[in-house]
Formats: sequence, structure tokens, C-alpha cells
Amino acid sequence: MQLPVYLDNNATTPVDPRVLEMMLPFFTMHFGNAASNSHAYGWEAAEAVKYAREQVAALINSEPEEIIFTSGATESDNLALKGVYEMYTSKGNHIITVKTEHKAVLDSCKHLEKKGAEITYLNVKKDGLIDLEELKNSIKSTTILIAVMHANNETGVIQPVQQISRIAKKNSILFFSDAAQAVGKIPVDVIKDGIDLMSFSAHKIYGPKGIGALYVRRKNPRVRLSSQMDGGGHERGIRSGTLNVPAIVGFGKACELCRIQMQNDAEKTGKQRNKLEKELAKIKDVCINGNIQHRLPNVSNLSFKNINSSELMAKFSKKIAVSSGSACTSASQSPSFVLKAMGLSDEMALSSLRFSLGRFTTDEEIDFTINQLANLLIS
Repeated sequence: MQLPVYLDNNATTPVDPRVLEMMLPFFTMHFGNAASNSHAYGWEAAEAVKYAREQVAALINSEPEEIIFTSGATESDNLALKGVYEMYTSKGNHIITVKTEHKAVLDSCKHLEKKGAEITYLNVKKDGLIDLEELKNSIKSTTILIAVMHANNETGVIQPVQQISRIAKKNSILFFSDAAQAVGKIPVDVIKDGIDLMSFSAHKIYGPKGIGALYVRRKNPRVRLSSQMDGGGHERGIRSGTLNVPAIVGFGKACELCRIQMQNDAEKTGKQRNKLEKELAKIKDVCINGNIQHRLPNVSNLSFKNINSSELMAKFSKKIAVSSGSACTSASQSPSFVLKAMGLSDEMALSSLRFSLGRFTTDEEIDFTINQLANLLIS
């Protein structure tokens, strides 16, 4: 067993060897620019991108033409929020989002507020779910977008996206969802879920870093965006820039593998996660943060009574890799804003650890983690 045991898969995942195998030839043998349409190298690269786009679309039940490749979910979040605001400003300037969104969404909204946008930040209940009545009551005649994360990166809590979508559709409002943590882990269907724009990343699903996508609905309704990057008109004029062909090929393969084995992955990590929680609860008073019925199968966010999580992590950091929250806020020593929004005290928020399991997590690693934490928590 390799140490440290890696239980921080919500931050990033290792590249699946089958993904890497597909990528490697596109660094050396098949290195063409997909926009070079005058010779075979370009044609070959364009064909590889076309196939990968189909693989990505198949995972979320969209049309391939609705997939816009980006550098990752952060860029996709920015493109969706800023692109909608600029394109639909004649209709209104009001956006509704949630206090527990990823920083890429919250910081984009703060930026738009400086540009004249009015942003409503919805509260969440103690279990991390939004109040649908609060959402309904927040809608105005100037509301152009509802932005609600599909599954939270810290707690794994899954929001009721289909109900949110129905509210949005009833009021002719676009619905955007950051699904970086949901896609590839649970079934995500943009048609059934009624999502108009959706961001996700390859490195959360055993693909390479630096590549992601924004799903943009083409009909019922047709979503239009103001581009945020100019120069060449790539990606239907929405996102210019030379396409990262090796990463796109890897993204496509990662999506294909998730589509095939997502259910098995979920069942395995779910059993491992439940065992971890059950055994740790025997050792120390723990509180599971977030709705235990509506959450990702691979995530457990636990608060340990009278234990500082940073001090605890320092003791086992060479043996177990976990986190106390989002990778994007890990430099901060302040309590998690997600847990604070759920009503946790500073003390409980600062005593929390996020365990996020993955495809390659073994039962042996879970047993090792339980034993290591037992020794520390008892002492």
C-alpha cells in the first residue's frame, strides 16, 4: 500500500491509466492543430476532438455541438455567469445564487456586482439544501439567471436540480449549474434535469488537468453567451484559443469510462465511505455535515468534537491525505464558509475533515485510515 493514502479525490483525481494511454500519441505522433484544415495533421486532430466531444456529450445526454471546451470548471463558471449577464442585460440584471457555491461562482458574482448586477445569495438549511420557497420568493421581473451547484464540493450535498429547473422554466429564467463534483459520479442528464448551462472538469473524473467544458443548451431555449475570450472564433465563437487536443482526447476517454463504470464506482465508494463513518463514530463523537440522504456516495464531511482539524491533519499528513474543505480555500485558516452557512459554529467548522474517496481507493486503505485515526483520537 502506497503512503500517504489518498482520500482527497474531490480536490483532484489521478489520471486513469486508460486515459493516459489514449492521450500519449497526441503529444508526439498526432500533434496537429485541430484548426489546421489544409492537411492531414489538422484533419486527424479535428477528428479526435470531434470524437471526444461526442464522448463528453454522451455522459450528460447532450448534443455534441452543445459542448464548449474550456480550461476547466472555473473558466466555465466565469463564461456562463459573465456571458449570460452581458448577453441578457437588456432583459434584466438580477442573478440568484447560493452562499455555498464554489468560489469561482461567488467571485464571478462579486465581479458582476461591480458591473451593475444585482445578486441574491440564497441561504441553505442546516443540511446544506436550499429552501425552494426562498428561491421562488427571490425571483424578480429582472431575474435572468439562477445559478445553483449540482453537488457541493465540501459536503457532497446534492441540490434538487429538477425542482429548481421547474421553477426557473416557469418564470422563463435560465438555469446554470456547476456540476464539477456531480458529473461522472452520479447520473447527470441535462434534458431530464432541465439544465441550460453546466460546467464540469476532467480532473475530477480521472482525466487530465487544464481541460473542462461548458454545456450550452441550443434549443428550448437556445442559450446565447457573450464570449469572454476573443481571437479566432474557436468553439462556435464562444471561446477562442487553440484547442488542447491531448487533454480533450483524455477528457473524452474519462467521460466514456465514467459512463460505463459510474454505478460500480458509486457502489464501491459508498460502501467504503459508510464503513469509515460507522467505525469513526465508535471511536469519537462525530457529526456528519450535510444531508445524509442527498449526497455524493464518495464524500464524508465530519466534525470531531473538541478536535482541531488542522492539528489533527498535521499529525497524520505523511500517512493520510485529506482536507478540511475546498482546495481553492485551503490556504485560509478561517472556518469553512460552506459549513458556516449551514449554521455550524466556528469551533465545529474548524474541527471538520473532508474525506473524498475515489475509483482507486481500496478497502485496505480505508482500514488503515480508521486505525490511524483511532490511535490519534483515543490518545
